[in-house]
Amino acid sequence: MRKDDKLMTVPEILDELGVSVRTFYRWREIGKAPEGFKLPNGEIRIYRSEFTTWLESLREVA
Repeated sequence: MRKDDKLMTVPEILDELGVSVRTFYRWREIGKAPEGFKLPNGEIRIYRSEFTTWLESLREVA
């Protein structure tokens, strides 16, 4: 994570991936979603760099 790394919201992630909320949370349940963390209000945030690394790892597998 870089100092200027952007925190992404779930809607931003969904928009980039083109998947539904249900799909995203299912991926989280089975450990196939990008790493993230919960804020005190329960919302999830994912660092842009972690999202990009996760996405690139999927490309390598395919």
